[in-house]
Amino acid sequence: MKYFATVFIVVISVFSMKGQTYEVGGFVGGANYIGDIGKTNYISPSDIVVGGIFKWNRSSRHAFRASILVAGISGDDEDSDETRRQQRGYNFKNTITEFSLGVEYTFWEFNVHSGQPESTPYLYTGITYFNYDALYKRPGSNLIIEYDQAGTLAIPMVVGYKATVGTKLVLGFEIGARYTFTDDLDGSNPVKDLADDDGLKFGNINSDDWYVFTGVTLTFTFGRKPCYCNF
Repeated sequence: MKYFATVFIVVISVFSMKGQTYEVGGFVGGANYIGDIGKTNYISPSDIVVGGIFKWNRSSRHAFRASILVAGISGDDEDSDETRRQQRGYNFKNTITEFSLGVEYTFWEFNVHSGQPESTPYLYTGITYFNYDALYKRPGSNLIIEYDQAGTLAIPMVVGYKATVGTKLVLGFEIGARYTFTDDLDGSNPVKDLADDDGLKFGNINSDDWYVFTGVTLTFTFGRKPCYCNF
């Protein structure tokens, strides 16, 4: 976490010294997870996610992007359509703090300095590091509790649509799935000191968890009109 926070600060500091076009703003929306407890829907926002986004518009077709987002995620077997899960009756809550760096690609040119309304679909990917509560299911009960803090990487896969609002604002809507490198967001496959205790594991321990953010972005553009180059 400290490493990604440092990189985020350095990137912003370096970009701010150059006279280019940037965007800074926020993200707000809903979050859901996909794993071994509760619903199996891919997109089913049920918890809140908020955070900040920074972009360096390197050309009219791509931008380097950094973000910090905080979300709650949860699952409850009573909400599942699977009878087996309903009968089992597990539930959990967790908190995710993610730091992401990557590249946003637009489907066609998006020039915030054109003076005309602009809009385009876009894709975003890169690398994400996130912190979460390490959980486990207490033996002999259905209670899933926190026992430590953990962190790992994830791969973001985001699709969205954005449009200019006036001359200084950009409004976007996006859905972004994160494939994580952990199976412990729901406590089904504990990590660290409990990783070797097979009696604490449940569900499909060969499939890592996912989480999905669905929401809107609103960013403010600043900086001089850029002279885009080949890179």
